[in-house]
Amino acid sequence: MLAQKSQEQKLLNQIEQIIAELQKINLWQITPPKPDAFLSEQPFALDTMQAHEWLQWIFIPRMQALIDAKGNLPKFALHPYFEEALKEQEQDVNHLLYLIKQLDELS
Repeated sequence: MLAQKSQEQKLLNQIEQIIAELQKINLWQITPPKPDAFLSEQPFALDTMQAHEWLQWIFIPRMQALIDAKGNLPKFALHPYFEEALKEQEQDVNHLLYLIKQLDELS
């Protein structure tokens, strides 16, 4: 049980670091996307959101809700998608990509 709590805490800490980095590089948004953007059936809401929007508005809240509900945490590999999706980004996203890779390793 202690290992589970530790794993959940590590995930939450990593998510907090990702949020801080998104804010630092000005990719964190105050206003959510339009409601219909959340209806996408595409992986990562490719057709309705930018990668960082999906991370902020869908992935992070779902992970926090799963952890709060003590649900089964999924395995995931976000880094390959974000590496591709953010390569045209004007901001320096190298640290963000590093944090996402670390998050993948915790899953």
